[in-house]
Amino acid sequence: MDHQNQSTQSGIVIIGSGLAGYTVIRELRKLDKTIPITLVTREPGYFYSKPMLSTALASKKSAAQLLSTNAEGMASQLDIAILEGANVSAIDTALQTIETSRGVISYGKLVLGLGADQIRLPLQGNAVDEVITVNDLEEYAHFRQAIEGKKRITILGAGLIGCEFANDLVLGSYDVDVIDLAPQALGRLLPEPAAQALQSKLSEAGVRWHFATTVQSIDRNGDSLSITLANGSVVRSDVFLSAVGLKPRLDLAKAAGITTGAGITVNRQLETSAKNVYAIGDCAEVEGLVLPYVMPIMQAARALAPNLLGQEVFLSYPAMPVMVKTPALPTIVSPPAKGALGDWKIHSTEEGLEARFESSDGKLLGFALLGAATSQRGALIKELPPILQ
Repeated sequence: MDHQNQSTQSGIVIIGSGLAGYTVIRELRKLDKTIPITLVTREPGYFYSKPMLSTALASKKSAAQLLSTNAEGMASQLDIAILEGANVSAIDTALQTIETSRGVISYGKLVLGLGADQIRLPLQGNAVDEVITVNDLEEYAHFRQAIEGKKRITILGAGLIGCEFANDLVLGSYDVDVIDLAPQALGRLLPEPAAQALQSKLSEAGVRWHFATTVQSIDRNGDSLSITLANGSVVRSDVFLSAVGLKPRLDLAKAAGITTGAGITVNRQLETSAKNVYAIGDCAEVEGLVLPYVMPIMQAARALAPNLLGQEVFLSYPAMPVMVKTPALPTIVSPPAKGALGDWKIHSTEEGLEARFESSDGKLLGFALLGAATSQRGALIKELPPILQ
């Protein structure tokens, strides 16, 4: 290798300044203080906690207050170069370069921490362009501006983010309607009795549910929105927030000929199908798993950093329960693996609910803990099999 050009050729380039990108850099710096690292991001390059977006209203935090460190601070703290406000338009895996709106950059190793986009359902009506999604700090700032001085907010989606926003907004004294095609909240995570318990606590807090239906059209009528549902009812609202889930950002990888499935396909060392190109976080798919949560990112970053430095480390996932940030009824869930055979066993008390998903021979394969039962988390995690051994 030509040592003149070492800073670019042997350096590590990371695309994406979310939790995945920054966590990999922190792990790299624990192992190697000097290897050149360049972070390329279309965002301003600041660091903030994305999970806080759905709980910031009740804790009276503005978008600006969620920002913990700006790009300059991150660059000096981690001794990296940050190219912020830079869109990446292409990856050349043969030449090992990326094309950005701020020039062409060479890489020794490339990490795709591209994240995911909020899924936008195709809706009808004259107010479709008023649908808001919140997937980053700037969108959150826009959302806070939109609800300022307003009263009624409708959320499409009763999944994790929808439920967290619903709870946060009722705590902020807003009227909240939640619409979902599923017959219950957190359809992919909770057994029905657990969902019922969460729904009733959120109903008591002021959330109105519209299940087993979807939005037909969204129209602006003077100073309010009319949201017509497939079941014929009409919800009047001031602001419409869509939270129907995430889809990994795959376009850049696809255009470069990198193999993709539901996410960018990587092996247990986080390598894509292209030499010296890796992927991590919400955009990556490891052995069929796309896990858009904090704990899998931390695990993956710890495995990826040594691999980027030439060591051989294989990713494994322990059981990683998901905390649903709903103060109305705190909830922790570790869903059973797709296709796992077994049954839910439900134990309810006045203070909470414990749901165990057990195999026919009594092995614990998943759980949902609500209210006071969340104290069982530590004990139950020990019984669970790892997600990826």
